[in-house]
Amino acid sequence: MIESTMALTNEHIQQKLVEKFAEQVYGFSTESGILSFESSKELNLKVLQFLYDEPSLGFTFLTDLCGVNYPQQPGAELVVVYHLHNFSENIRIRYSVATSVAEPQIFTATKLFESANWMERETYDFFGVNFVGHPNLKRILNVDEMDYFPLRKEFPLEDQTRIDKDDEMFGRG
Repeated sequence: MIESTMALTNEHIQQKLVEKFAEQVYGFSTESGILSFESSKELNLKVLQFLYDEPSLGFTFLTDLCGVNYPQQPGAELVVVYHLHNFSENIRIRYSVATSVAEPQIFTATKLFESANWMERETYDFFGVNFVGHPNLKRILNVDEMDYFPLRKEFPLEDQTRIDKDDEMFGRG
């Protein structure tokens, strides 16, 4: 339980994280009142477990987990973003870990948050992040025969050979 004399603030959350993990957590920022930070992918479970277990933090709900592709960041092209919520204080935080396209392994959070199951499958399906230890990591929306990950930015948005996409057909030619 959070002490009634102290409201949970972004400063307190950051202080607790730095006390526990020192320089292993970094990139702290606040946008729209939401604290964001990062760590190496090897620490994701330790950080998530700490945020869950620490009595003064209490981030026991995984609101969302998603992937982002930054092809211009060699070695960190794929990012997994966790959105966590403390219901009693109504505080949200954003936690990110990056991995390379060459080795897209990140430990699964399904043992801590059951809701991570389908979200990790979706992130695998669209970005190719391999969640190590996931109980059933297979495609959830795309066909099994698909040999690529459609939300990676390595593919063109449109098929340039399609004649129905010709500007002349839309009065722009």
